[in-house]
Amino acid sequence: MLPAVETDAERDAVVSDEGVMRPGAEDLCARLGFAGASLARFPDGSQPVYAVGDDHVLKLFPGADARLGIAEGRVLAHVQGRLPVPTPVVRACGPYENGWQYVLMSRLRGENLARSWGQVPRDHRERLVVEIGETLASLHSLDPHALGDVLGPEDWGAFLDRQRAGAVERQRAHGLSAAWLEQIPDFLASVALPRAPRRSLLHTEVMQQHFLVDPDGWRLTGLFDFEPALIGDRAYDFVAAGLFVTRGDPALLARLTGAYGHGFEPRELMAHTLLHVYSDLPWYLSELPAPAEETLSSLAEAWFSTV
Repeated sequence: MLPAVETDAERDAVVSDEGVMRPGAEDLCARLGFAGASLARFPDGSQPVYAVGDDHVLKLFPGADARLGIAEGRVLAHVQGRLPVPTPVVRACGPYENGWQYVLMSRLRGENLARSWGQVPRDHRERLVVEIGETLASLHSLDPHALGDVLGPEDWGAFLDRQRAGAVERQRAHGLSAAWLEQIPDFLASVALPRAPRRSLLHTEVMQQHFLVDPDGWRLTGLFDFEPALIGDRAYDFVAAGLFVTRGDPALLARLTGAYGHGFEPRELMAHTLLHVYSDLPWYLSELPAPAEETLSSLAEAWFSTV
């Protein structure tokens, strides 16, 4: 029912077309024993995701992203019941047709934290970031060896080299100004990042958008979206945590890292920000507090300081 998708252009055309996607999702649901169940597509996310009835979620991955579907199913099974916040339970996963992969999982309860954040009182925000810090500590304590066949990179140092080599062009493609671009090589050269850190299981997108919360008491009720998981330096996970959870608030980041049990230098996290697979500095500059000076060192303090 779903066509083969092997290129970015094909992905963009097919994934956004509900006239193509919905019949395929309905057919797969019928094969999985959910014929006639209501399907409601979630508006967010890079992959097509559907609520199946009230209790399940179906996530589809085209052939171009098949490895992400395989990885997500494996990572969810690996972390199940081992974190202090609920994660989706895998009900079924595997190949569909024409290279597509799927994960059928339980549906978590709660409201999206990003959409609720403006209503969360300060004292509850402080407690929520503590819960997130504790969750990261638990995630990073897990032995990732069993996932080595589906998650990379195999060589963290080589990964950093590749990301460093493309750092300027990556930001140029996002429209970053020349005044910022010219600082990137020297800044990265000035920050010594470990090339062979202790290997940790990384979520990589620890954002408010990927947590659910119960507004009655403001407790975390879920963490989801493990498709971009990696194995590598634990500091890498604090890029999204600083940008999209604590959002340049030093007191909140201090509470989060305190609960985690380890802090990170702002320049270290800024370097990882520039090297992150999904790094988009112009977007961050439009969303987060401006630095005192237009330098990357000043930006590091503005976004990742805990004092």
